[in-house]
Amino acid sequence: MKTLRRLFRRLMSWSTSTRDEELLRAEFEEHIAMQTAENLRAGLSPIEARRQALLKFGNVEAIKEIYRDERRLPFMETLLRDTRHALRRLRRTPAFTAAVLLTLALGIGANTAIFGVIDSILIRPLAYPHAEALVGIWHTAPGRPGSGGISSCSPSMYFTYREQNRTFQQFGLWGSSGASVTGAAEPEVLRALLVTYGVLDALDEKPLLGRWFSPADDTPGSPETVILTYGYWQRRFNGDRSILGRTMTINSTPHTVIGVMPEEFRFQRDPVLILPVRFERSTVNLGTFAYQGIARLKPAVTIAQANADLARMLEMWLHAWPPPPGFERAGFQDARFGPKIQPLKQEIVGDAGTTLWVVMGTLGLVLLIVCANVANLFLVRMETRRQELAIRAALGAGWRRITQEMLVECMALGVLGGTLGLGLAYAALQTLVAKGPATLPRLNEIRIDPLVLAFALGVSVLSGALFGLIPVLKYAGARVTATLAGVGRTIGQSREHNRARNTLVVVQVALALVLLVGSGLMIRTFQQLRGVQPGFTHPEEIQIVHSSIPEAVAQDPVRVMRMWDELRDTLAALPGVTSVAFASGAPLESLLGFRNIQRLYAEDQTLPSSQASPEHRLIAPGFFRTMGTRLIAGRDFTWTDLYDKRHVAIVSENLAREWWQDPRAALGKRVRESSVAPWREVVGVVEDVYDRGMQVKAPEFAYLPALMDRYLVFDHEYVTRGGLFVIRSNRTGTEGLLKEVQQAIWSVNGRQPVFLVNTLKTLYDRSMAGTSFTLVMLAIAGGMALLLGIVGIYGVIAYVVSQRTREIGIRIALGAQRPVLLQVFVRQGLLLAGAGVALGLAAAAGLTHLMSSLLFGVTALDPLTYAVVSALLLVVSVLASYLPARRAMVIDPLHALRGE
Repeated sequence: MKTLRRLFRRLMSWSTSTRDEELLRAEFEEHIAMQTAENLRAGLSPIEARRQALLKFGNVEAIKEIYRDERRLPFMETLLRDTRHALRRLRRTPAFTAAVLLTLALGIGANTAIFGVIDSILIRPLAYPHAEALVGIWHTAPGRPGSGGISSCSPSMYFTYREQNRTFQQFGLWGSSGASVTGAAEPEVLRALLVTYGVLDALDEKPLLGRWFSPADDTPGSPETVILTYGYWQRRFNGDRSILGRTMTINSTPHTVIGVMPEEFRFQRDPVLILPVRFERSTVNLGTFAYQGIARLKPAVTIAQANADLARMLEMWLHAWPPPPGFERAGFQDARFGPKIQPLKQEIVGDAGTTLWVVMGTLGLVLLIVCANVANLFLVRMETRRQELAIRAALGAGWRRITQEMLVECMALGVLGGTLGLGLAYAALQTLVAKGPATLPRLNEIRIDPLVLAFALGVSVLSGALFGLIPVLKYAGARVTATLAGVGRTIGQSREHNRARNTLVVVQVALALVLLVGSGLMIRTFQQLRGVQPGFTHPEEIQIVHSSIPEAVAQDPVRVMRMWDELRDTLAALPGVTSVAFASGAPLESLLGFRNIQRLYAEDQTLPSSQASPEHRLIAPGFFRTMGTRLIAGRDFTWTDLYDKRHVAIVSENLAREWWQDPRAALGKRVRESSVAPWREVVGVVEDVYDRGMQVKAPEFAYLPALMDRYLVFDHEYVTRGGLFVIRSNRTGTEGLLKEVQQAIWSVNGRQPVFLVNTLKTLYDRSMAGTSFTLVMLAIAGGMALLLGIVGIYGVIAYVVSQRTREIGIRIALGAQRPVLLQVFVRQGLLLAGAGVALGLAAAAGLTHLMSSLLFGVTALDPLTYAVVSALLLVVSVLASYLPARRAMVIDPLHALRGE
């Protein structure tokens, strides 16, 4: 406690230093005056009395220094003094200071920006109270390969888990859907979050107005309710606080507004409305895995304990509920369901962490190159201060004191560069939030917080210490006097003097090669992805427009299909439109969460496996022609197939090959989606469509008519009520076409909403967004590394030329050929680059395997990439050496000798 009080007094003395000095001076004067008065009484003269008093008191300034040391922090005062001196020295060399600060700002700013992204996405907890207790409920299902061996939750699981769990404080299911809002202004379909009771309670995000859903809102037959998100409340109702109790028509049904969520509320897929999900317990069965589970664990419960509890409940669930009509319980037993509970943050972040850490690592290498470059600049600068340091050493300055001053100067530059870098990082993060890839999770949460500020400060100080270490070891060692004793104006450069700079250049080139190899591998990956035939052509010409026809508009399935057909004809008549087709989904919409994975059985009992779980897509005739999807064998659907409800199907090439080896062999075979569905004849085989992105294996597809007499387990006519039009036009994406499409649809049915308007090119680019983001980041890092490597080689050769000016002049005067001298300097630069390339190739071979999961169609040891990058570095190194060497060739010998 006494030590803490002493430290506190010393810290406080900074704010009271002027007053303390005045009190100290007054106290000293008082003591001297008392002694002077005593001497006067002893009979001394006034002058002699004061002189004797001063002699008795002692050295006033020395006593003051002792007092100051007791009251203050000498190290901090010395540090502040050294910092002021360092800043004055830096002001005297503005060109050097500006170059160093700009280089540091780029390196530190890039690392701070990417750390800000990592902090916001991977480190910072989710924006919910006690978010660490939130988990996502999933299941392993190795017996369902079509779903990737992973399964979500079914309604029957909701009842079992709510009633039988021992580890959940709250539990619920959620899903996403479109909600048609009519009755006010233009009809629109909004993103809706469908939740059971327990989801909002688990999140523990209190409503701004009103209340959460209650168990009564979950009950079938109770009044329909809705909760609004803050943005929609502001946009549609101008923030009217009397909104509670108002009625909205959603999906042709009146809903009462019971709450408004706060502005900071965030959830997956950014919903606009929140609607309750109502399960009729008497009709629930084992099937319908269409919902995601979320739970808040009880205090002190671990994920392992929760998984054990879930495994216990899965056994109960499997025997407590009946299988869906047309299915057997054995099929669910064969799926081998198991528990897979994971933190909710992990579920949201996904595999984005791999990409971010790779980018962080590459930018860390860039910072090392920056430090090496700045260290080289400091070595050159210290050469100009050798005489100053020699004189200071001769006057008694110890190597510790010289070291401290040099490190303070380097760290001051590091902090100043870090401050500029923080500004660049802020601008970069703002740009990323505004224009970043939509596939990046928690994008809207990215910001600079205290942890990022601490990181920036730490990196700045560490960078200063790092690039200052080499000059310190070279010029402030214990043998500084001996090292600097021979300083003179004509001192020559020995190999020892150049060794440090050459080593730094070799390191820069090696690190640059590692980064350029990484960039090259991502470029090759991007080329491979672009070369994949996606199963459609010219995505920039495809406009996707979603719409829906609810039962309130038309109940008869045939009438619904004829309305879709009429709308298709109306859209096909628009200017610039060459083709229109209707379907339940479009390629790459799985990126938006639209997937329809169902069972499919083959009648051919000779197959090793006569069942699969492909994607189901319900289409109308002309869909493949509009999309540009090639027909491998057979034919497309016809309108007669739809209206006569013929039992026909079309399968993808990979599904046909899996079952019958040859696509043509699939024609005439029969398939069905459940045991109560009719057998459907395969009339066509189409090429594979990469529906989940070019880097993911194309899923198997079963294409069925949009109008059928039976589908799955439904025992009545089935029609696609919520679907989309794919429109091929040279006007795709223009505002004019979108307005005409909207007016055309409303001319047929004024109550029909138009929503989720997209272009296929947008979805295609989104599927490539992760690769594009990594490519851009690594390309920036590689470009910076290449530039810094060139600057390093150029700087070393230029400095060597400047130091050997006299030697060059003498050689030329004695008849040396200028091209021969040119080769000497170019060869030196090439040797440095060659050593760096050799070292970099070894490092790249060991490090690039860390990014293997980001590559596609190329290995981490791709020889073409390594060869091209190595050649590029050697070529630019020759150029960087040639330019300063060429200047040496025009030296006038007389001028060089006169200068010496």
